[in-house]
Amino acid sequence: MSTELDEVARALFNGQIPAIWRKLAPDTLKSLGNWMIHFKRRFDQYKFWVEKGEPTVMWLSGLQIPESYLTALVQATCRKNGWPLDRSTLYTQVTQYSSEEEVKEKPGQGCFVSGLYLEGADWDLENSCLVRSTPKVLVVQLPILKVIPIESHRLKLQNTLRTPVYTTSMRRNAMGVGLVFEADLFTTKHISHWVLQGVCLCLNSD
Repeated sequence: MSTELDEVARALFNGQIPAIWRKLAPDTLKSLGNWMIHFKRRFDQYKFWVEKGEPTVMWLSGLQIPESYLTALVQATCRKNGWPLDRSTLYTQVTQYSSEEEVKEKPGQGCFVSGLYLEGADWDLENSCLVRSTPKVLVVQLPILKVIPIESHRLKLQNTLRTPVYTTSMRRNAMGVGLVFEADLFTTKHISHWVLQGVCLCLNSD
């Protein structure tokens, strides 16, 4: 048995993701069992995309490079509308949809994405805003998020926390690796309150 296979066997025995697999997969903190469930769901989404077309709701956590999908979304919208690419951006709206099954059709512009987890706060679905975390609940799943390309000069946001979206709860390193994009979350409190709480979104729950 080669050294590489020996390391794979040892990792599987210990319930860990083999290093050779980890190099080819999106960054994750999951155990082997949870990672396999995640891997199967990723495969199913790619298979659906190939056979039936782009999903109505894109499970962003299941993409190899999610930021590339969002970049392509902006590029496609710019081509369609004749907007200059360097003067276009994204903004987001949290929908009232709690699950992918509730969404029956794609938005006229932009896309719906799922698979985001909120840390440092909770989400009030009725009032569509950030609220304090429930005691002992550290992470909650965000409802379906609508991502909308727009020309930068038209973007006028108020009472909105520009929230970083990270790949994992480790957030990002000194080089900025791990940051995917920034989402806009409505709040009735001052922005500084949530900054001090360390509010962020992650694509993977551990």
